[in-house]
Amino acid sequence: MIDKTLRIIITILAAVGGLMITDRIMPLLATVISEEFLRIGVFGVTMTTILSFVFGGFAGGIVGFLVAPFLLKHLWNFTYWLELRLNKMPGYDVLAGVLGLATGLIISNLLGSAFLPIPIVGKYIPLVLSVILGYLGVNVAIRKREEILNMFSNLPALPWLNRDGKERIKDTKDDSVCQAKILDTSVIIDGRIADICKSGFIEGALIIPTFVLEELQHIADSSDLLKRNRGRRGLDILNRMQKELALNVQIENQDFDDIAEVDSKLIKLGQLLKAKVITNDYNLNKVAELQGVSVLNINELSNAVKPVVLPGEEMVVHVVKDGKEFGQGVAYLDDGTMIVVDGGKRHIGETVGVLVTSVLQTAAGRMIFAKPKIVI
Repeated sequence: MIDKTLRIIITILAAVGGLMITDRIMPLLATVISEEFLRIGVFGVTMTTILSFVFGGFAGGIVGFLVAPFLLKHLWNFTYWLELRLNKMPGYDVLAGVLGLATGLIISNLLGSAFLPIPIVGKYIPLVLSVILGYLGVNVAIRKREEILNMFSNLPALPWLNRDGKERIKDTKDDSVCQAKILDTSVIIDGRIADICKSGFIEGALIIPTFVLEELQHIADSSDLLKRNRGRRGLDILNRMQKELALNVQIENQDFDDIAEVDSKLIKLGQLLKAKVITNDYNLNKVAELQGVSVLNINELSNAVKPVVLPGEEMVVHVVKDGKEFGQGVAYLDDGTMIVVDGGKRHIGETVGVLVTSVLQTAAGRMIFAKPKIVI
């Protein structure tokens, strides 16, 4: 229905345009056709008027009626594209863009009036300035939105608000405790984050960026079976955290189109939101720390909560395989800590008592060296 209405409106406008064009060209036709013929008329309606209404309106209406479907198709495509872009943009980006556009148009209007007296091109300069300054206003306002928001938030008459419109915690101590955490793709797939949150050791909002969700979906749709299972496991973990554990999980729509790497986007988002990044990626951990973003590493937490073993302690282990060096056997604790038993190769498949000789802490974890206990 709306398409038919718009097509009728376009046809009427085109017919009016045809009348205006014909009215302009009729004086030129007077030089070709006899002026007496053009002035023939009744009650002041001349032949010129009749020709204008008949030929101009009819021709313009036909052109408008034929072109209307093409114009409407592109109009709807542009509308859908604009709606999709606006839906992906956070609300504060849209607000910043509107303010930037308004500022740019106001400045262009003030500057454009000074160029109006210029002959020929003077009346077109304001239009050009409106396009250029309006575009610059939108882009600059979106890129500088953080500085603009901080400038307004520092005014004493305004409350301390964050992007979600919730009042900020003014106590710096409480703010550091309840600082938001951004989840990395690797830590979501790992799955241990759900159990850690369930234990209550992590407080504050858990932020899931949309580009992390897109990466998870891409992994879940992979043709490789292992990657597909990992991606689906990550999505199941998020669903469990949001529904079963009743955690404060928030989806962050902020994206950075000028940055390709997901890790770089995480660091940039952490800087903007002043949030910590939870990950188990060693390289991301180091890069984020260099750029001033706090990181919570799940692997470091896992190593920290492992039981402390000192040289001289005794324990009972089950030797499962031989080691790299001659005569060595390898056993594991319940938490996955590897125990290298010197001379334990002959005890493979047996449960034996061992005596701890040394403990080695590496980036990959903790290794315990032991030797079989001598029974007297």
